[in-house]
Amino acid sequence: MSTSPHILVVDDHRQIRESVTRFLEKNGMRATAAKDAVEMDARLASGHYDLLVLDVMMPGEDGLSVCRRLAGQSSLPIIMLTALGKETDRIVGLELGADDYLPKPFNPRELLARIKAVLRRSSSAENHAGELAGKRVRFAGMTLDTDGQAIETPGGERLPLTTADFRLLTVLLERPRKVLSRDQLLDLTSGRAAGPMDRTIDNQISRLRRKIEPDPLRPRIITTVRNGGYCLAADVEVVE
Repeated sequence: MSTSPHILVVDDHRQIRESVTRFLEKNGMRATAAKDAVEMDARLASGHYDLLVLDVMMPGEDGLSVCRRLAGQSSLPIIMLTALGKETDRIVGLELGADDYLPKPFNPRELLARIKAVLRRSSSAENHAGELAGKRVRFAGMTLDTDGQAIETPGGERLPLTTADFRLLTVLLERPRKVLSRDQLLDLTSGRAAGPMDRTIDNQISRLRRKIEPDPLRPRIITTVRNGGYCLAADVEVVE
């Protein structure tokens, strides 16, 4: 059985689907194509995939809606393809759960590099969770199940986390009540430096707040420190 990463490419443009899948296969990956969300759901139901390349503009259910839906159901990493200049789509995509984005038109080699980078970050729970790998961590009345990559609420609800959200939360849980700058968080979660006007961490913080804060507009768990960054304002207990 092949252990090569299996990538699902979802785009309504046939030439893009076919060229991307061929390129990925030539570079040692398995690739399957789908023309829309309906076909994508059928592919996901019948096989295992390591990453989803998802176009924003599709007939029927669009990519942003798909991203929102999948982020609430699984931890499958997502790279979104957006029309050149659609900055709003890129920001919204990151807020909804995408791990990365690439504007069209794009160089296939850059897409391949992005896929490899996201797969490296999502390769194992130990890589995600660092010192917390294999443990259950309590904070602010909730419990993070690092093996299951999900939050358990006091009411018994289980909230799956995307790879990016999980990594960000574990970085914060490892450093409770410590102020971390945006540059520090980006380096700790992605291993890269922030560029000018980089909103990646702000978007991820907003997304995480919507999952764990009673009132995301008035956050008390992940607080903003003016001219400083963000802070997990809660005690942390490792229970196993």
